[in-house]
Amino acid sequence: MAFDTSYLYFRAFFGVPSSFRSPDGRPVNAVRGTLDFISRLVAQYEPDELACAWDDDWRPQWRVDLVPSYKAHRLVTVDGVEVEDVDDDLTVQVPLIRAAIEASGIPIIGAAEHEADDVLGSLARQHDGRSLIVTGDRDLFQLVGEHTSIVYVARGVAKHELVTPEVLSAKYGLSGDRYVDFAVLRGDPSDGLPGVKGIGDKGAASLVDAYPSLEAMVEAAVDKDSGMSPAMRAKLLADVDYLAKAREVVAAVDTLDLPALKRKPVDAERAAALAEELGLGGSMARLVSALGV
Repeated sequence: MAFDTSYLYFRAFFGVPSSFRSPDGRPVNAVRGTLDFISRLVAQYEPDELACAWDDDWRPQWRVDLVPSYKAHRLVTVDGVEVEDVDDDLTVQVPLIRAAIEASGIPIIGAAEHEADDVLGSLARQHDGRSLIVTGDRDLFQLVGEHTSIVYVARGVAKHELVTPEVLSAKYGLSGDRYVDFAVLRGDPSDGLPGVKGIGDKGAASLVDAYPSLEAMVEAAVDKDSGMSPAMRAKLLADVDYLAKAREVVAAVDTLDLPALKRKPVDAERAAALAEELGLGGSMARLVSALGV
């Protein structure tokens, strides 16, 4: 089981009351929520291996070079430098979340110039056996396959949905290996990806069903005798440049050279010290218990 860690701590920050504070007044709602999310899912699924994927680069330059609008709406300028717009009360908790996870012994894995999505894609591809990817990001439905399912937590961890190939087919009429094409056509405003103007979920699904690739769609759009409707041809041809680049942006890199997963023993002394210092209540203890320690 691999966790989209930043998704979890953002959800925890906005979903757990901000009144949770450490004895010295620091906010810890995201810390407590993240640990509770992980412990609940570990207890439910009992995975044999665990990893927390980390955004070593939340907006890689190579993706921005392909599609400049990628996550641009999340930027703010601080002291003349563009940084991610994150609430200060969450920013101060991120290193605390990392410290708590490290104390639990769960490996934290990131990769230079890559996002957590790329780490998750590479972990799923390289794992020999069933993989469960915990996220609320629909773009990671691209990883769904015979040996990989998404624990989809967009509606909350307690109400999560296990997205298997059967579920993906029933919901979208798609297989995981075609989800990237679907996502490119539809777009994703939350990531600054506009999609093809005039094509929504229904239109994107119909194109993916009718053509084996984005390249085949463009070829049909160029050929006025292809049978594609004039309106659809016009939409695709208007965004050919975008289509050529967006697929690489949306597709999770699954070839990263990552370290072997190796869970360390719980650092009981450090875990206890953090629980006391941060006033984590039972959150750390529940995670340690879920890990079978």
